[in-house]
Parts: sequence; C-alpha cells; structure tokens
Amino acid sequence: MKSCHIVPSIEARYGGPSKSVLGLARGLARGGNQVELLTTDPARDWNQSEGSLDIHAFRRNWPGVVCSSRGLRAHLRTVSADVVHHHSIWLRTLHYAHRAARRLAAPLIVSPRGMMDPWAWRHNSRKKALARFLIHPGAFEAVDGWHATSSQEAEALRNLGFRQPVCVAPNGVAAPSAEDMSSATAYWRGVLRSSESRPVALFYSRFHQKKRLLELIDLWLDMGPKDWLLLVVGIPEDYTPASIEDYVLRAGHSGRVRAYDGAGRPPPYSIASLFLLASHSENFGLSIAEALASGVPALVTDTTPWSLLNRTGSGWCVPWEDFGSALRSATSEEPDSLRQRGSVGRELILREFSWEKSAQLLSDFYVTLCAGSKARVR
Repeated sequence: MKSCHIVPSIEARYGGPSKSVLGLARGLARGGNQVELLTTDPARDWNQSEGSLDIHAFRRNWPGVVCSSRGLRAHLRTVSADVVHHHSIWLRTLHYAHRAARRLAAPLIVSPRGMMDPWAWRHNSRKKALARFLIHPGAFEAVDGWHATSSQEAEALRNLGFRQPVCVAPNGVAAPSAEDMSSATAYWRGVLRSSESRPVALFYSRFHQKKRLLELIDLWLDMGPKDWLLLVVGIPEDYTPASIEDYVLRAGHSGRVRAYDGAGRPPPYSIASLFLLASHSENFGLSIAEALASGVPALVTDTTPWSLLNRTGSGWCVPWEDFGSALRSATSEEPDSLRQRGSVGRELILREFSWEKSAQLLSDFYVTLCAGSKARVR
C-alpha cells in the first residue's frame, strides 16, 4: 500500500508533530508500506529518501502563516497513492490534501494532533471558524477517517459531532541511548553550574498558554520546595526565556526557576528528578512519554491522556485543582522512590508505545477504509 502524508512543517519549533509524523512515516515504511511524506519549508525545496520513505519539502509562499505552498499544491496534482493522510488542521495544506484525495478517489484521513481537544477548539474560536470555511472549505465533511493518538482525543471528535471512523494509534517513543543521556547530562550540568547539585523539576514543552506555564510557575513559587530548581526549557511562543525569568524576578524569587530556549540543546530529561506538565489539554503529550522513556516520573494534569501514571505508579495524573498538593507529595519523596517510579515508567513506554505498533494499527485502518472508499461521493 502507498500512503501520502502531508504535514504543514517538520521544523522542531512546532513541537511534537514535527517528531511524531516523521516517526509514524518511518514506522509505516519499515512495515513494508510505500510512504511519501510531504511538507513545507520556510526557505527552500528539498528532498531525501530513506528506503521506501520519500520526504519532499516545498517552499512556503505567502501567506506563510497558513502554510501556503504553490509547489506542494502542484505536486499533489500528480501524486499517486492509495490513501491521503493529513496531519493537523486549520492550514492550507489540508485543502491541498482534500483535493488530492478527491482526485484520486482515495480515503482522506486526518490527524487533528490535539487541535480538536476542548481547550484548543475554544481557543481563538472565531479565527478557526473562518479557517474552516475559507482555508480548507469542506475538508472536515470529506474526511473518511480520523486518526487520534488517544481515546481522549477520539472522544473529543465524537463530542464535536464527527461520526466518521476513528483509529486510535498512539505515538511511538524510543528510549534515549546511554551515550545521549550522558552527553545531555554533561551539557546541562555545565549550563546550570551553581544549581547542579539541586534536584530538578523539569518543564520541557512549548512556551504556550495552553501549557499553563505561568500558572505552573506561580504554583511552584508558592508550593514547590525551595531546595529544588524548576528548569523550564522549550520553544518560545507566548513567552520567551527572558520574559519568564523576569516574571520570576518580579515575584521576588530569583534563582528558583531557570528558563532556556530548547533550540539546538539536547533534551534535559537526564538531569531531572521529576517532569511537570499542567496543560489545559493534550492529545498525547509526547514530552510526557519521552520523560518516562528517560526514566523520569511525571506529574501531569488529567486533561492529558495519562491516567495510567496512577495505575502503574510511574507518576501522578491529577486535576489542576489538586496539582499543588500532588507537587508537594511528589517532591517530598525520597530520591530512590522517584527513581523507582521512573524505572517503572520506562518499562511501560518501551513495552506499550512503539512506532511499529502504531503503524500497524494505521495500516490496518487504511485497508479497511480503502475497501469502502470507491463508492463514496465527495
């Protein structure tokens, strides 16, 4: 089977999907599928091949904010595929994918990538309503199947009234090598210097209000242990590292929080004793899985699909209202206890979350949709 995947960007600054879409494409290719991954780039066209996976990037044109690309649009007029799978919504690339699927009489699969979770759906809702009818008109109605990365995301789709079939296939996660962990530890100990002996609680994600970053910092300054450091690393969006540290300074708590742009730096999981994510919503929460794969227990909100942290003892998944008390409890545990929780989490991730499993679920979904797609009139 040949699948054509379209994603607006695989630039690291756009967070989880930049990793997960590429991981999925590689998993499908390793499973014997022919895969074409199409994306846009802010500056240039490029392409590369990895066995039966071909990756093509097309230069982004004006208006770049909606990932418009004449090159991608033209390429999709000639592409051949059994299924067309688009990742994310609200951008022009979904319109191109819709038209390509219609031309090919092939199933159109869409991965919302968290953009249909309740908080995300309400955020800037007027702009999104316009995008639905102007940026990719008719695309949602033409979808033959949805790809959700958690049962929570599948439920969100149903709650919005979508009745097409849904495949729940979580992201895959690979454990970092011992060499990568050692190198990252040396790097971050060098960066932190005077704080290197303190236990570290880590936030590693986009600096976006969806993540409740400022609320988490407020909670940390009020209830977090003073002998710990909160390390904030990620992709600047609504906030920058400088604005975060200034926020802490103005609150009179200099030194209790350090913030860094994550671009060009190794993931800091290896120096963390605890991972924190208090998001309003997550369709999967790749950074949570990566923390667990690195042996770090996690404390997250129950608006992420990680209730199994409670069931397995690898962390805590709690309502935001209980986050402060859970934070006190987690940071009061002995280091050995936290390490044991992290060990359980690592085993869980390696056992349950692989790209091979996810790719097989989607491959089977493609086959099912293809069997009934020819009769559908778009």
